[in-house]
Amino acid sequence: MLDCIFLSIARGWSLYTMSETLAEFKSTYPVILTVDLQWGDMDALSHINNVVYFRYFENVRIAYMGRTSLIGNPACGPVLGTTQAKYRRPLTFPDRIHIGARVTALHEHGCEHEYAIYSETQDALTTFGNARIVIVDARTGRKAALTEGMKAEIETLEGKTFDF
Repeated sequence: MLDCIFLSIARGWSLYTMSETLAEFKSTYPVILTVDLQWGDMDALSHINNVVYFRYFENVRIAYMGRTSLIGNPACGPVLGTTQAKYRRPLTFPDRIHIGARVTALHEHGCEHEYAIYSETQDALTTFGNARIVIVDARTGRKAALTEGMKAEIETLEGKTFDF
């Protein structure tokens, strides 16, 4: 059975699904990266440093966008508008983690991403994150509209449709 956790974000509350198993986690997020934790990423308290989590989110975000035309488009591209993390349990070396990404909402000028980290050692979700992605016109540096093609690619990857 799935539990839920609510996190406050600038626009209100976001619902994060708590996967009980790795299989549930993998079925929840369409893009997942697997990473072995590095000894050198730990802080003085022997936990993975908080900055490293944002690197994990960045890596899975780029992997997600790489499966769409959001990356490599010379006319426009994604810019990180906001991001945050909720640390539920510390990660420690050694461990293998799975970092998932999905889109939770589409907007005229971008989308909302949700991230989660699943620890094999703890057999549990340890961290949640979210980000607002803004599409920017490469020529003007101003916000650009999310194209119908980009929207369709995201909906195909997510296996659902979005209203915006």
